[in-house]
Amino acid sequence: MANEYLKKIKRFRILVMGRANAGKTTILQRVRNATDKPEIFDGKGNKYFQRGYHDIQNELVFQSNPGFVFHDSCGFEAGSTQQFDQMKHFVADHAVTTRVNERIHAIWFCIPMTDSHRTVTAAERKFFNECDTGHVPVIVVLVTKVDVLYLTAIEELLDGGLTIAEAEAMAIEKQGELLEKWLGHVKCELDMCKFPPKRYVPLDKMHREDADCTPFMECTANALNEEGLQRLLISTQQSSIGICVKYAVNR
Repeated sequence: MANEYLKKIKRFRILVMGRANAGKTTILQRVRNATDKPEIFDGKGNKYFQRGYHDIQNELVFQSNPGFVFHDSCGFEAGSTQQFDQMKHFVADHAVTTRVNERIHAIWFCIPMTDSHRTVTAAERKFFNECDTGHVPVIVVLVTKVDVLYLTAIEELLDGGLTIAEAEAMAIEKQGELLEKWLGHVKCELDMCKFPPKRYVPLDKMHREDADCTPFMECTANALNEEGLQRLLISTQQSSIGICVKYAVNR
């Protein structure tokens, strides 16, 4: 019965969430290994020709990889009750709908690492305390902005008494320590919520066209409960041939 259900699923559907300017667009470009703009369709398959129209119900489809369907939460901030309720209703409906090709299979929740936002916001805590996604896994994507961690690492090393040359030589190692510390902080905050994320994955250098998305895709695949959905995701993504080979060998 489960196999018959999985055979009916034609495309892998993902809800992408997070603050405004969290790096969501860049992540979608890297996952698909392309930079084209999405076509936007309403829930009935009608195409929008005007740009800038946002609705979580709309489907974002890229012609370079139509096997993915994305939904964008468009960012919601603390105090925006209407946006939050719309998102919550969408998740509840699309997690269990009997229309199998309209179900969402994963949620990517993007949290950016920037100079001014290094902690979990009230809106993010609200989501993980109030939004039960059921069997749909939520993967928190910790997005490192360009050079933020590197510059912070340099500053801390200089404050510790090192010369500029010494700080530059140790900056990469220090950058990794800062990322682990930040990841631990976010994980500690969100794991205390009523509906915590299923996985966490840090992403850096996403601004580069050669950025490696393999750990990200592996994390998403491992969060899925059904092997058929794992196969669909792995075969649909275009960012890593290596993960396709690895998955085939391991299975």
